[in-house]
Amino acid sequence: MIKKRKKNPYTEASALGQHISMSAYKARRIIDQIRGRSYEETLMILELMPYRACYPIFKLVYSAAANASHNMGFNEASLVIRKAEVNEGPTVKKFKPRARGRSYLIKRPTCHISIVLEDISLYEEYE
Repeated sequence: MIKKRKKNPYTEASALGQHISMSAYKARRIIDQIRGRSYEETLMILELMPYRACYPIFKLVYSAAANASHNMGFNEASLVIRKAEVNEGPTVKKFKPRARGRSYLIKRPTCHISIVLEDISLYEEYE
């Protein structure tokens, strides 16, 4: 297994949401829209999109920004989404009784979402 080294842990803050009950495909549709955008622009986009998947992603982005401001002392206006990824989680399987004694399998997919915010004001100071 190859582990990737982090770019710089002192300029990043992250949030991880596990076992969110939606399919990874539906969450990726939203994540692809916000990847690489600023924090404030991302919040506006997520509030105005009409999808059910926006709310848990909105909470994760907000949580990652709270981690950045509280733990690292970053300004929220200078945060950018550096990495946002969605992975499939375990599938919850249930049986529903049907006619004539048969059973029908119900699958509830889950996903894991990770958001990494980066502070770009530190790069502007070096230039």
